[in-house]
Amino acid sequence: MTIINENYLKLRAGYLFPEIGRRVREFAAANPDKDIIRMGIGDVTQPLSSAIIKAFHEGVEEMGNKSTFKGYGPEQGYDFLREAIATNDYKLRGVEISADEIFVSDGSKCDTGNIQEIFGNVNIIAICDPVYPVYADTTVMSGKTGICQPNGYFDNIVYMPCNEGNGFIPELPDTRPDLIFLCFPNNPTGTVATKEVLKLWVDYAIANKSIILYDAAYEAFITDPSIPHSIFEIDGAKSVAIEFRSFSKTAGFTGTRCAFTVIPNELMAYDKTGNPVAVKPLWMRRQTTKFNGVSYPVQKAAAAIYSEQGKKEVKELISYYLENAEIIRESLAASGFQVFGGRNAPYVWVKTKNNLTSWEFFDKLLNEINVVGTPGSGFGPAGEGYFRFSAFADRENVTKAMDRIKLLSF
Repeated sequence: MTIINENYLKLRAGYLFPEIGRRVREFAAANPDKDIIRMGIGDVTQPLSSAIIKAFHEGVEEMGNKSTFKGYGPEQGYDFLREAIATNDYKLRGVEISADEIFVSDGSKCDTGNIQEIFGNVNIIAICDPVYPVYADTTVMSGKTGICQPNGYFDNIVYMPCNEGNGFIPELPDTRPDLIFLCFPNNPTGTVATKEVLKLWVDYAIANKSIILYDAAYEAFITDPSIPHSIFEIDGAKSVAIEFRSFSKTAGFTGTRCAFTVIPNELMAYDKTGNPVAVKPLWMRRQTTKFNGVSYPVQKAAAAIYSEQGKKEVKELISYYLENAEIIRESLAASGFQVFGGRNAPYVWVKTKNNLTSWEFFDKLLNEINVVGTPGSGFGPAGEGYFRFSAFADRENVTKAMDRIKLLSF
């Protein structure tokens, strides 16, 4: 008799975004004449820039030439990309991260989920609420939790509510966790963390021998010079943090897949007897066993982001999406909604009207004005009564969707 991994049965429902897709497909099939504007799933809409495409083509051409053909590459990434990341994303910001601490991958979603493999199931995980669903779902899948309670919380996860009262910034938990997921700029609320806030978390992790799993997938959207782009800008963070970065939203790589994870050499976890164990070699072992690396043309294209022309084009792309976010913010506020985020971040977090639930608001927008967003409750129980709009749509669709929202009656 073949036994399944029963941890999967603990998950209450399907993953949030496929459920959104299902509802939209059913509506579209029943209403083929409707013009549906999608501002829910955070997929980009603008094409790869010219510098990236040029490098991509060069990489493909190299693969067709015997003298420059590449077979299996290094699982942790080619040196040319890792060096470019270390220099541009860290050293230029005064952070000493070496290329050998950088692991190139096919996505931060994968890495934030897979990272738990190298940590024991006795660890207690802390996550924000609301937050990107992958953190909680993969914690359940890995067997680190108990059952899901009626309030939507899983036993053995430490939930850190983020609400209007605390500015959607999590407070230090009373129950000591071993692994702490933090995401800034935040998905879904669009909030950012100051150096003072991150210093509190780093000091807390040092005092408690915890590790911070820091998702910085949206750091490129930070325009305020006082806001840190990396947790490693905080003194002591290299001894207690892993950082996840992505080229998906930064440069439009959602369809080409490239990201990276930084694990400092000095980061330690512990065996059952309390002896320190370096974390980086464990991730290296995991990746070299289960991952064959990102393709050479994709990595060559990613490296082009750091060229002079690439930087200029990426800056223009980020500005485009941030302008979308500002249009969404201003329009929703003018329509009488309470609005959060959308500055230094590509997501706008809005409170529903008339005590509508998140899914009721979703259905109202879909059925009445054919606009798709993301129900806040899909990010956790504390997201109930809120809704996320993505700024990654085309400008024309953003303005059209906001004009439609003005016509909603409550």
